[in-house]
Amino acid sequence: MSTAKTTAKTTATIIDGKQLSATVRETLVARIKAAGRPVRLDAVLVGSDRSAAIYAENQAKTCTAVGIDYRLHRLPDGAGYDDIAGRILLLNTEDDARAIMLHLPLPAGVDVERIQSLIAPEKDVEGVNPANIGNVVYGRRSLVPCTALASIEMIESTGVELRGSRCVIVGASNIVGKPIAVLLMRAEATVISTNKFTRGIADLTRSADVLVAAAGVPGLIKGDMVKPGAVVIDVGINRITGPDGKSMTVGDVAFDEVREVAGYLSPVPGGVGPMTVAMLLRNTVDAALR
Repeated sequence: MSTAKTTAKTTATIIDGKQLSATVRETLVARIKAAGRPVRLDAVLVGSDRSAAIYAENQAKTCTAVGIDYRLHRLPDGAGYDDIAGRILLLNTEDDARAIMLHLPLPAGVDVERIQSLIAPEKDVEGVNPANIGNVVYGRRSLVPCTALASIEMIESTGVELRGSRCVIVGASNIVGKPIAVLLMRAEATVISTNKFTRGIADLTRSADVLVAAAGVPGLIKGDMVKPGAVVIDVGINRITGPDGKSMTVGDVAFDEVREVAGYLSPVPGGVGPMTVAMLLRNTVDAALR
C-alpha cells in the first residue's frame, strides 16, 4: 500500500467509476449464480415524477443485467403517509422481499425520514434507516448508505494508505458526509468533518491527503484548495445552466483546476454515481443471500 502522493503531477489520475462499477457487477453475477437462488429488489415509487420514473426504468435494466428480479410497486400521486407506510410495512412481512428501497421524491407533506425509518434494517439496501446508519460506527458495512460506501470503495481503489492519513470531508449530511467520516475513522485515518459554518475551510482542505467534497455546492473546491497529490472524491451532483444555455451536471469540485493539482480525482458524471448504483446492487445481493 502506498501513501498519498506529496508531489504535483501534470494531471490527476481519473478514478473511473464506470469501470469500477462494472467490476463490482461482474462479481455480483458470479455470486448470484453460485448461490443458486433468486435475488429480488422491491422498489416503491410514489406519484408520476418523470425523473424518478426514468431512474426506476434504468434501475430495472441494471438489475436484470446482473440477475436481480426487480419489482416496482407504484402508488398514485394522491398517496399519503398511511398508504406509503402501509406498503413498506407489508413488504417487511413478506419473506420473499428481502431487499427494499424507496424512490424519491415523495409527495409534499410526507416525512421522508419517517418513511425510511420504517424499512426493516435487514432489508434496507439503501442504508437509510437510522439503525443502519448507526451500525456504521460498529463496522457493519454491508448495508451502510450506498453513496458513502461508494466513496470509500473509490478511495481504496487508489491504493492510498488510510491509516494515519488526514482526511477532510466537506459536508456533513446524515447519509453521506457523516457515514463517510465514520468509515474513514474505522480505517484509522485522522478525519476532519466540516460544514457551512466551519471557519478556514480552505486551510483544512489544503492539508488533506484525502479530500471528499459532499456539500452540494457547484465548483466549491478550487485548485488552490487542494494539496498536491491528494486523493479527491467529488460526491456532488448539481444541475446548472452551462455557457450555451443548456442544463449540465457538475460536481462540487472545479474539475479542470483540481485535476492539475490532485493525484487522483473522481469525475462528475462518471465517478461516484455509477459506484453508488453498484453498491445498491451489492447491498441487495448481501441482503438476499444472508
